[in-house]
Amino acid sequence: MNLDKLLRDNIKNLKAYSSARDEFSGEAMVFLDANENPFNAPYNRYPDPLQRELKDKIAAIKKCPAEQIFLGNGSDEPIDLLFRAFCEPGKDNIVSIDPTYGMYQVAADINNIEIRKVKLKEDYSFSADELLSAADENTKLAFVCSPNNPTANLMDKAEMLKLIQNFNGLVVVDEAYIDFAPGASLLTELPQYPNLVVLQTFSKAWGMAGIRLGMAFASTEIIRIFNKIKYPYNINILTQQKALELIQKESEKNKWVDLLIEERSRLAEQLRSFPFVVKIYPSDANFLLVKMHDARGIYDYLVENGIIVRDRSKVILCDDSLRVTVGSPEENEILIEKLNDLI
Repeated sequence: MNLDKLLRDNIKNLKAYSSARDEFSGEAMVFLDANENPFNAPYNRYPDPLQRELKDKIAAIKKCPAEQIFLGNGSDEPIDLLFRAFCEPGKDNIVSIDPTYGMYQVAADINNIEIRKVKLKEDYSFSADELLSAADENTKLAFVCSPNNPTANLMDKAEMLKLIQNFNGLVVVDEAYIDFAPGASLLTELPQYPNLVVLQTFSKAWGMAGIRLGMAFASTEIIRIFNKIKYPYNINILTQQKALELIQKESEKNKWVDLLIEERSRLAEQLRSFPFVVKIYPSDANFLLVKMHDARGIYDYLVENGIIVRDRSKVILCDDSLRVTVGSPEENEILIEKLNDLI
């Protein structure tokens, strides 16, 4: 793949901001390069702009070279960087499955990029051929969320590989919920496919949504482009420190995942017993998409009782449906008790 042909001309010619911390790695005795206050350590110092220590730890967990990892302010940062690096405003376009995660649309709109949506099938599966047919010579990116949000299903691996093999741009596979799914991540496919970008996050299975840390995995060439155009110190020192602390607890994370998968099954079974529940769609994520009679009325009732779910009724293929996150056993029980009061 010729990455230069995909890259915007202004990004090719961009002279990136460089700090002394970019050019130096290791231990130093005195820092006099960044006009920092010498007092109030360690918060007086700018954080490592490339998050080297944290990436090394993540690389060991993900079995992926640190040079193929980009860390962002949530997954939304690498999503935005993909648009800014590869899509010429007012000229280029992207293709995406529909329905899916709403930030692809938002990022496209902010960057003045056309988004061509390809409707999922009734069972929420997608067709690589349909996405490929929607593309033209100005299509730079293809987005597939797997497991998908809000439909909760893992996408067929064969179809995803077919898309990657035949698409002339970058294929972005968003795996925010992959820890809850039975299928393997596409991270193992990175060495074979230089046009593949895999997004993951610490927000879901790892329970770190509050520190806003997303991951992008791609070829070293794509990661270099991300690092070239990102803001110099995009991951603050507090986030880096907390992430280094919490990723030592991988075994605890695995226990959380096992419990949430058990709760997902139990919650689905309980919800099926309600007369106003029409259908619960199969889930490979940490949430359920539930089709209901009077979904909006039930949503309003839950809000009045201090229980917040997501109304997806106006989303294509999700008519009369609420998206319900799988909570702790205690939280799920409160939800069921309140719904029981409607009978």
